[in-house]
Amino acid sequence: MAIDVTVTETIGAPRVDVAGYVMDHRNDAAWIGGISESTLLGDEPLGVGSDVRRVASFMGKRIEYVNRVDSLDPGRTLAMHSIESPFPMRVTYSFEDAPGGVEASVRVQGEPAAMYRVAGPLLARQVRRSVSRDLRTLKELMEASTR
Repeated sequence: MAIDVTVTETIGAPRVDVAGYVMDHRNDAAWIGGISESTLLGDEPLGVGSDVRRVASFMGKRIEYVNRVDSLDPGRTLAMHSIESPFPMRVTYSFEDAPGGVEASVRVQGEPAAMYRVAGPLLARQVRRSVSRDLRTLKELMEASTR
């Protein structure tokens, strides 16, 4: 079962600030639940073709994966796909100006590997909950920094 989850949150902060924060891998552990490490493999700055290694906990399991940047439009979008992962996925972060701030969206698409395939419907719900929680955390962080 393929997973395709999109979650959107309106954040009361400037689009360029929110997008810039999300597009800096060094901030991943602060706003993405379960991430304990995020490392750019190679030289700064992040760009198309860059690889980002993440260590996370998901559904009670420690996972390591590497995402490769497919497209980057600073302040607007960042799309990455996993090149090493137990859950092959594509993640797209999008940012659009909205009244009073920015509409931030995260889309996760993927095909669970064999060990996760049986739990497909549960996995999709868990991804939605996790991404919703992440965007709420991002909202709190960004709105607190603009006060």
